[in-house]
Amino acid sequence: MFEILKKQELNPTVTRMDIYAPAVAKKAEPGQFIILRTHADGERIPLTIADFDRETGRVTVIFQVVGATTERLNHMNVGDCLQDFVGPLGRATHTDGLRKVAVVGGGVGCAIAYPVAKKLHSLGCEVHAIVGFRSKELVILEKEFEENSTRTVKMSDDGSWGTQGLVTDALRTLIESGEQYDEVITIGPLVMMKFVCALATKYGVKCVASMNPIMIDGTGMCGGCRLSVGGKTVFACVDGPEFDGALIDFDEAIERSSMYRDFERHRYEESCNLFAKEVE
Repeated sequence: MFEILKKQELNPTVTRMDIYAPAVAKKAEPGQFIILRTHADGERIPLTIADFDRETGRVTVIFQVVGATTERLNHMNVGDCLQDFVGPLGRATHTDGLRKVAVVGGGVGCAIAYPVAKKLHSLGCEVHAIVGFRSKELVILEKEFEENSTRTVKMSDDGSWGTQGLVTDALRTLIESGEQYDEVITIGPLVMMKFVCALATKYGVKCVASMNPIMIDGTGMCGGCRLSVGGKTVFACVDGPEFDGALIDFDEAIERSSMYRDFERHRYEESCNLFAKEVE
């Protein structure tokens, strides 16, 4: 069984869990993800692998409570076991030959950006981590980024952490100051990634974006995670989740991402009410 080994609240809505999954830990690489179910009748949800330890069999996931399943998962504790924990899925981040990279993360997307920065740093790559949050209260993995990057640029919308502004402001400043990157890797909200990719493309720098669309089976059969990249239909779960940012149809992806927002909110509220009754 997939036992929860450790649970830590990173901010009011984001939780980190270490799961015992030795088969997954054995082959996991940055950029890949797992699909889990909390119980036998539960829905499948994809979560990116935030970290792993091959020797202990530990796999770390970081999730934001936004729907019914993440709410249920957040009510589980150390010693509890997940029904399913399948992976690693997707293609690993390409790191070969990269000597200098800007890793741009936003919000909970920093949980995905961190293992990428860590892997590149371990390979001797010069990593400039640009991480942004709405405010200081929402910051996660600050120490981890500092330890696994050559330079860490901190940005916040309200100026309560680091420098006030957007991650695109920081990236533009670095490029215009003469920094030359082999690649920009961005992970975060779709709108953020759209403008990071547009900026990098403007300056002639390749930009890779990690996409996290609606996903069910993780094998490409359901079609829920389809995206338009370079005028062709691709599936994030098997062809990605990382793609050339200059070729992604972000407007289509943004529109599709909001299709089930009302339903997700309704299921989340139902789940909250159910747990409240159980506590009573």
